[in-house]
Amino acid sequence: MNAIELSNVSKRYEQKTVVKNVQLKVRTGERMVMIGHNGAGKTTLMKLMLGLTRPSEGQVQVLGVDPAVSTSSKRQTLGYVPESVAFHGAMKGREVLAFYAGLKKVPAAHYNDILARVGLKDAADRRVSTYSKGMRQRLGLAQAMLGDPQLLFLDEPTSGLDPSLRRQFYELIDSLSRSGTTSLISSHSLNEVEARADRIAILKNGVLLACGTMPELLEQTGLPIYVQLKTAAAAVNSVAEKMGWAGEVHKLDERNLEIRCRVSGKMELVRRIAALGDSVEDMNIVPPRLDEIYNHYMENVQPQ
Repeated sequence: MNAIELSNVSKRYEQKTVVKNVQLKVRTGERMVMIGHNGAGKTTLMKLMLGLTRPSEGQVQVLGVDPAVSTSSKRQTLGYVPESVAFHGAMKGREVLAFYAGLKKVPAAHYNDILARVGLKDAADRRVSTYSKGMRQRLGLAQAMLGDPQLLFLDEPTSGLDPSLRRQFYELIDSLSRSGTTSLISSHSLNEVEARADRIAILKNGVLLACGTMPELLEQTGLPIYVQLKTAAAAVNSVAEKMGWAGEVHKLDERNLEIRCRVSGKMELVRRIAALGDSVEDMNIVPPRLDEIYNHYMENVQPQ
């Protein structure tokens, strides 16, 4: 079952098209990450899915209904953290959650637990005006988690968080995903999200250029992988010669070389390296990172 379905969705503001013919399906429980430059259309797509704006063309279905006309009970199953989290500075953290809990009809015991989960238990009775940006971001995540939402929309959710809190944030998302919660995350922190995303959607100038798992995107781009070998003493030239069939071979020094090959040839290369026996002492396979895949699409693929 799909939690989100976009069918040929476009959005225009006067003469400017900010989203163009987007087709996207997000499965229930999936962790989908949207990446793209500023102005690529990520936030607009989130607003369309939240029902905060309507498409100029096409259809948006969220949890089986049009979010722009859904009932309040349906909206209570959604959670949203905007890029810039803002709460009334005079309110205490606990009061902010109590307010949103009232809107979602969530018992007080639930938001006390959530404050602890996002690391704000000790700051719950402090005024929001005294919170750092990272603390306000965590409070925003806490309000989005109220009521065990079926679907979370997170726009740059780790902005302002230190590495430890970023890790804790993604562990929370993983835990929610295992319980069936779907998450849609917009992020510029590419290498941070690549290991946490089930699939990645790449947007450019309002157009969805690609969507898939990391292996699928890597296969689509045709980017090479790098295999680094450490050879036995005096064996580097012999190994380089035997591996010449695989692609580009570069001798790094007297014991190390690097082979550049296509993904489709990786397993055959590994088998042949294993057959070299003691001539090879160590091997390291380095696939392209998400930032390299992203740059490939930004530089080489033009929106249609």
